[in-house]
Amino acid sequence: MHPGLIGCLPSQELLDEWNTREQALIDTDPNRVPGLANPPYAPTAHVGRATGDAATKVASEGARTVPPREHGGNCDIKDLTKGSRVFFPVYVKGGGLSMGDLHFSQGDGEITFCGAIEMAGWIHIRVNIIKDGCKKYGVKNPIFQPSDMAPSYKKHLIFEGISVDESGKQHYLDAHVAYRQACLNAIEYLKKFGYSGAQAYSLLGTAPVQGTSAASSTCPTCAPPSGFRPRSRLRHHAQRRWSDHRCRQSRGSDCPLERLIAHQWPAPAWAATYPVPPFSGAKNASIRF
Repeated sequence: MHPGLIGCLPSQELLDEWNTREQALIDTDPNRVPGLANPPYAPTAHVGRATGDAATKVASEGARTVPPREHGGNCDIKDLTKGSRVFFPVYVKGGGLSMGDLHFSQGDGEITFCGAIEMAGWIHIRVNIIKDGCKKYGVKNPIFQPSDMAPSYKKHLIFEGISVDESGKQHYLDAHVAYRQACLNAIEYLKKFGYSGAQAYSLLGTAPVQGTSAASSTCPTCAPPSGFRPRSRLRHHAQRRWSDHRCRQSRGSDCPLERLIAHQWPAPAWAATYPVPPFSGAKNASIRF
């Protein structure tokens, strides 16, 4: 089980900073679809128990919860599970620690946006305060210490993507483009073994695919590798598909995850060709099943 969203409340000053900088980004290309960011939107705001003027203020200033920020937020880290530790900056009295968006299974970053297997559940946690911890340890963003329970497999596939987009345009050390290409390369590979583009894309967000990043100075073409490390029954089934080169549909498969994806409602047309990378500023990255 993985809490996709976990973090502390921001201060008013930090909230104002978020809204200012994200609006400045939106203003650089206000007509872009999809938008570069999403500003506060009162009609769909959830204000909890706030009423009157307080509710109006929350609705007009409240930050969207989709992107992670300095306080934590929507991190979607697959190895954040039983036995993990997280160090959060605290901005307000009491901390305001909250969590939710529990996932039974997910890939790092949940790159399909809402493609993990959602679940209801509860979490037992222990909370300690480290006085002056941000100053002592130089903490600006949360620090995650994954559990020792994280799976480790030696056999996996690595798909490399470079910062050259689908049109052939060269980008300068652009990890966003390179990670996207790595995802598309992985999708094209899986399509050769009976998966549709939408199914392969779904696997990147639903299966325990790991994404990592590291610095790269390979000017001008940033080249993040993307690797698959299948786990459990999906691992063995994927290896059988690879070894005997049989192309068959997922329907009727002995893999529960495949059956789940095969019987989902159709994905939108862009889903098979528009994976959103979980790392927008990294210089090297990898994915593994």
